[in-house]
Amino acid sequence: MMNDLESWLTLAAVPYLGGNRISQLLQHATPQQLCRMSAEQLQAIGFKPKQVSSLLRPQYQRIERCLEWAECDRHTILTLDSPGYPPLLREIASAPPLLFVRGEPHWLHEPQIAVIGSRSASIDGRESAYEFAASLVAANYVVTSGLALGIDGLAHYGALKNGGATVAVLGSGLEQIYPARHRELAGKIIEQGALVSEFWPDEKPRPQNFPRRNRVISGLSVGVLVIEAAERSGSLITARYALEQGREVFALPGSIHSPGSRGCNALIKSGAKLVESPVDIFEEVGSLTECVKNNQLDSSLPQPENEELPFSSVLANVGNEATPVDVVAERCKQPVHEVMMQLLELELQGVVTTVPGGYIRTRRG
Repeated sequence: MMNDLESWLTLAAVPYLGGNRISQLLQHATPQQLCRMSAEQLQAIGFKPKQVSSLLRPQYQRIERCLEWAECDRHTILTLDSPGYPPLLREIASAPPLLFVRGEPHWLHEPQIAVIGSRSASIDGRESAYEFAASLVAANYVVTSGLALGIDGLAHYGALKNGGATVAVLGSGLEQIYPARHRELAGKIIEQGALVSEFWPDEKPRPQNFPRRNRVISGLSVGVLVIEAAERSGSLITARYALEQGREVFALPGSIHSPGSRGCNALIKSGAKLVESPVDIFEEVGSLTECVKNNQLDSSLPQPENEELPFSSVLANVGNEATPVDVVAERCKQPVHEVMMQLLELELQGVVTTVPGGYIRTRRG
C-alpha cells in the first residue's frame, strides 16, 4: 500500500498528465485511489495506454530516491492538496502538482514581488535590480526571481544583502543548479529564503522547462517587475503569464535606442504600469497583499478550468514541420498574442514544442 506522498509521486510521473488534468481527476478520486484502480477503470476515465502502464508499473527506484531526498534537512515536497502549498499558485491554470523546496517553505506564503529581466543587463539595469530588491524587502516583501544571470541574480543579491528573504524558481531539479555560476548564490538563498522547482531533484535544465518555470514565478507573486528586456526576452513570457493570472505587471522604461529596453517599453504601451520608484509598486499591490496575508484570495483571480481549453483550432494548424506563430494566428484568424498563450499552454501539456522557425506537434492531442 502506497502512502500519500508515494501516490502523488507516482501520479506526477505519468507522462502527458498536466496540472489541469490532475486537478480534474482529484475532483473524483485521491492519488491513492487512482493508484489502486485497474487498467480498465483508468482507461474508462481517459487514461491512455502509456499512462496506464506508468501508473500501474511505477519507477519505484526513482520514487524511492525522491522520498530519500525529502528526508534530508530543509528538503520539502509540497503536494497540490498540502496545507503548505502556496495559495496564490494553487489558483493558476495548470498549477504544478508537486513543488520541491530547499530552504524554508513558509516564505512561499508571504507576499512576493517577482523581479526579472535580461541576462545581459546594462550597468543601470543591474543597479536598478539591486536597489528595487532592497526597497522591496525593506517593505516586507519577498523577492522572487529565476536565479538566472543578470537581473535575476542582482535581485536575489539585493534581497539577501539587505536582510530580506528571496525565492528562486528553477528550470531544473534542485540538485542540478543552473547556471552553475550561481551555486554559491543558491546556497545563500537556501539559508535566507527558498529554492523552488516543479521538476524532480535530478532533472537537468532543458529549454522547454523555462516557460514552465516562468509561470511559477508569476504565479507565486502578487506582481511582476520587468527590468530591461529585449523584444523576444523570456521575461516577456513571464509577464504574459502574469497578466493571464490576474497579477500586476510593472516595467521600467528605457531609451528607445536601446535594444534591451524595447521589451519593457512594449509592455508599457500594452498597459503595464510604468515604474520609476518602488512606491509605484506599493500603490498597486496593497489590496492583494492583504488578501495573501489573511489567506483570503480575491474572487476576481482566475480559477482553474474544469473543461478542456479550446485549443483545437490552434493545434490543428501545427504539424510535423516548424510553423511560425504568426502563420498559425493567420490560419486560425486569431490575434497573435492569444495564439501565443495557447501555444505556451499546449507546450506545458507536452503537445507541442518550440524548434527553430516556430512550433511542431509532439503528439496527438
